[in-house]
Amino acid sequence: MLPSEKIFSPGGLLSERLAHFRYRPQQERMSVSVEAALRQRGRLIIEAGTGVGKTFAYLVPALLSGQKVVVSTGTRHLQDQLYFKDLPAVLDIVETPVSTALLKGRANYLCVYRLEHHAPRALAHVRRGARNYQSILDWSRVTRTGEIAEVNSVGEEDPVWPSVTSTVENCLGSECPSYQKCHVVKARRKALQADVVVINHHLFFSDLTLKQEGFGDLLPEADAFILDEAHQLPELASTFLATTTSGRQLRHLCEDVTAAQLEEAPDSVDVRETVDSVQKSAADFQLALAGGKERRLWQEAVGAGDVEDGFGRLCSALCQLSGKLAGLSDRGSALARCAQRCERHVQHFEGILEEEEGTVRWLECQQKDFKLHSTPLDTANLFQDLIARYESSWIFTSATLAVNSGFDHFQQQLGFLDAETILLDSPYDYEANTRLFLPAISVDPGHDEYTACVVNAVLPILEVNKGRAFLLFSSHRALRTAAAILQGNNRFNLLVQGESPRRELLERFVRTEHAVLLGTSSFWEGVDIRGSALSCVVIDKLPFAAPDDPVLAGRLQALRRQGENPFMHYQLPQAVLALKQGVGRLIRDEADYGVVTLCDPRLTARPYGKSFVESLPNMPRTSSLDEVMQFLQQRDSADEAPLH
Repeated sequence: MLPSEKIFSPGGLLSERLAHFRYRPQQERMSVSVEAALRQRGRLIIEAGTGVGKTFAYLVPALLSGQKVVVSTGTRHLQDQLYFKDLPAVLDIVETPVSTALLKGRANYLCVYRLEHHAPRALAHVRRGARNYQSILDWSRVTRTGEIAEVNSVGEEDPVWPSVTSTVENCLGSECPSYQKCHVVKARRKALQADVVVINHHLFFSDLTLKQEGFGDLLPEADAFILDEAHQLPELASTFLATTTSGRQLRHLCEDVTAAQLEEAPDSVDVRETVDSVQKSAADFQLALAGGKERRLWQEAVGAGDVEDGFGRLCSALCQLSGKLAGLSDRGSALARCAQRCERHVQHFEGILEEEEGTVRWLECQQKDFKLHSTPLDTANLFQDLIARYESSWIFTSATLAVNSGFDHFQQQLGFLDAETILLDSPYDYEANTRLFLPAISVDPGHDEYTACVVNAVLPILEVNKGRAFLLFSSHRALRTAAAILQGNNRFNLLVQGESPRRELLERFVRTEHAVLLGTSSFWEGVDIRGSALSCVVIDKLPFAAPDDPVLAGRLQALRRQGENPFMHYQLPQAVLALKQGVGRLIRDEADYGVVTLCDPRLTARPYGKSFVESLPNMPRTSSLDEVMQFLQQRDSADEAPLH
């Protein structure tokens, strides 16, 4: 018997040590498969449905393997939960001497050099910034880790933080005068010495795609990579493999150039004029973009003459600054790094002007920032090129990776066509505890009255369920329409995305009676509400991505050129996986029950509707409102009945 089988079997170590342990064959199979992949340096993809217990299923074999394992998950919150809760629990059970480390991105650590040299000048004329700077300075004298989360008196979104933390662009690496005191260096050294390192996907891609200068290569040291919440990886790969220049980056560059010039070349005051020119050109370009679509193709944007002219002036100013900095780069390491950063932006702008095959050039325009992107369409080959030097195990897991029981879509996006794939259903009893309600809605999803029809269709369910519902929408416009309709209904306590921070809305939802929460995409995943507080999830439309999204438009066009059907090859599987995430909000525990209402009439009217329904857990389907209401009433009665 393999070690994993001894631990996860009905009479194994977990059943002995954990009071509430329930044997799940899916968990045992997953652990055995992970153990084999670690031993054989294999490639493994596992979809593990809700309740399988995938975290323990991969942590146990990782800790017993004797290998250096990097575990990556989706967010810092999940990273902290994994490191501070799950990992200690498993270590107590297996009683194996394993050293561990938690490593976050550099923006989470204080930069001693910038605190001492950059921040005082950058914040000198801002009263609140100066006050917060003093709080951080006082804390810097006592902190051992340098993790900025320790500073409760300064909010994580405060504008002071960019002045006292570093980015890959402005970090001086091993040339930094404060290198020996660097908190990032200390954290990475600890991670290099540890057996198991917990990171997040953003840090994983940062290390994968950027040369770490003087910080030690963490990833090549690993024998194995376990990537949880792996459904997020294809989109993140596209983001990190893209080249991006933003107005914010240019502002920070100008601030750093000014500080570096004062520090290392105080006699070169003419640089300031060029810095001012870049700042003015960037502000003018931002104004020229105002009024257009938030996300658009570059070709579409430069159709407006003022945008093209503004970009030309910005390019010219940036080239002038690059020339000035090149002449000063031998005066000090900070100026040399600024010169490198400026030249990279110049090269990207030159690339924006040239149409490169296989790349989408597009821009984002927000109220106070713009971003210019060059995004590669084929991330699979680029990703495989990046990991070619890693003779490691690669293990991917999530609750949503398969479409129609197949993993082709996920495998193609990252290039893992030769990986072993395993589909593990949830051990929860969906047949007894859930219903999938498909209401008869007569109007098309594109109709102006569609959202009103959705609200009217689910209102009786909300009433009999006493709220306790998520209404998940495919657009902010639909959310606002639904909120306006429900606003006057005093039978519910309405919580609407945007009115308060996400975490606060979720906390209020759990503790408020008759709560109905209205949300868009940010509530479709990463929300874990257990128990009777949530027993109804309503989804207004199938979550197809907006067809005018510039990157999606580029991908679909490329697929057409290759002779593929872009809808079947890309849009449909992406939407299926997104729907699985939304539906997954309902059942989070063995005792949970409730109804998922999918309102989109295309589920039954279009042939592709089967792909959605058949990719969901085994929930009994019905179009009968009476049946749904009766089910909820019966389950509520059973839940409230006294135990004898």
